[in-house]
Amino acid sequence: MGRNVLIIGASGGIGSAVAKQLAGDNYQLILHYNQNKQAMFETRTRINEEAILMAIQADLSEPGGIDDLISEMVFPVDAIIFAGGTAHYGLFQEMAETDMDTMLALHVKAPWLITKRLLPAMVQKKQGRIIFITSVWGESGAANEVVYSSVKGAQNSFVKALAKETAPSGIAVNAVSPGFIETKMNEVLQTEEKEQIIHDIPANRAGTPEDVAHTVGFLMSEHADYIHGEIIHVSGGWRS
Repeated sequence: MGRNVLIIGASGGIGSAVAKQLAGDNYQLILHYNQNKQAMFETRTRINEEAILMAIQADLSEPGGIDDLISEMVFPVDAIIFAGGTAHYGLFQEMAETDMDTMLALHVKAPWLITKRLLPAMVQKKQGRIIFITSVWGESGAANEVVYSSVKGAQNSFVKALAKETAPSGIAVNAVSPGFIETKMNEVLQTEEKEQIIHDIPANRAGTPEDVAHTVGFLMSEHADYIHGEIIHVSGGWRS
């Protein structure tokens, strides 16, 4: 397989760890980020600069964001890692419609459209990888994260369905479904809440972004050639 990988959301905790993992595995990276230039800078400092083809800023929640992303790319893409997005906490009935629209755009429509634009070249080459970072909530659901659970469930369904279309062309589509991971997304939780969650995890610890990144690295490798349409839990046995 080719070595050029587009990482959507490379400035986030998991996206940054994935970038570091794949750079170490000798892939060439196209790094996407939205607003956090400082986090993108920090990601780049942890990676051999020779592994970075380019970094692109684009707001994928806006109608023109995907065009901005695609138009700036001057390298072919052999694999896509969807590691971006955002959570939303609160009661469903109190969530604004504009926030719902943003969640749908970032987690569902943007991945659809990016995949639609880049997939034909993969099909022509008869090889490729598409990997989503989803969530255990996409399968079990979570109170106070109803829309987040919904869009992650949509990603899982997309993975399973698209994999059936692309497998004959040598393109593997899979997802990594993290449980409780130590990232900024979970910093909203109180200490007692975190302790209770960790108590419920059979592995007796929170996961790390590197735990997720190692699994992505495996799915990118030739050892995963026969894995298609799978949702792989990285959860320490929690919610499995």
